[in-house]
Amino acid sequence: MPSSTPSTGYGEAVRAHLTRLEEHNAEALDEATRLVLGCVRSGGIILTAGAGHSLAAVAETFFRAGGLACVRPLYHPELLPLHGARASTVAERRSGLAEQLLTEVGMGEHDVVVVFSTSGVNPYPVEVAQHARAAGRPVIGVTSPASTAAAPRRAGSTLAEEATVVLDTLVPPGDIAYPVEAPFTAPLSSLAVMFLWNCVLVRVTERAAQQSVELPLWRSSNVVGNDDWNAELMRRYHDRVPQL
Repeated sequence: MPSSTPSTGYGEAVRAHLTRLEEHNAEALDEATRLVLGCVRSGGIILTAGAGHSLAAVAETFFRAGGLACVRPLYHPELLPLHGARASTVAERRSGLAEQLLTEVGMGEHDVVVVFSTSGVNPYPVEVAQHARAAGRPVIGVTSPASTAAAPRRAGSTLAEEATVVLDTLVPPGDIAYPVEAPFTAPLSSLAVMFLWNCVLVRVTERAAQQSVELPLWRSSNVVGNDDWNAELMRRYHDRVPQL
């Protein structure tokens, strides 16, 4: 039976936002694609970072059907709200955690760092970008400059200022999208960052095909025959991606 609930317009608003994202970020998506494909071709690793709910985007980049196998998530349990909501906020505002994680990981000369942060003002995402740039590695910042402008600066700089390339999520301050006239629910950032990351993947695969580059892409482990394929990718990358 069709629903009797009147249309809220939420779906239309989200679809319009995603269309705007791809148009607004056209040049930045091309540059991010160049960096990611260059990393893959050179045998590098893509390090992905985020805190709080931005860790959902990090999870999207890692061990995902159709995703790149050469991805290492930067992760500390204190950054995840599921291990303690208040503690996760404290952790991303604590200076020094990014340096600790990057020192433990070590960065190769062909690596690329991707940092997800809607506000882009807390020490953890900003310092990940700063330390990566200091090591000579390019940084793709997936963030919202509009949200940054409305947020208190807690790190002396911002992710947008530190990133080599900025993918703008166009998320408004507060991260909520409904109702459109005076929003108080329906966070938008997770949809936006995952869409932008997948836009990069699509462009990488298209450009790789044009250049006859074979990409190390995961296949679904729930399809018969794909376990062997994935096992080979694990063998190839487990030394640099211990989470595998």
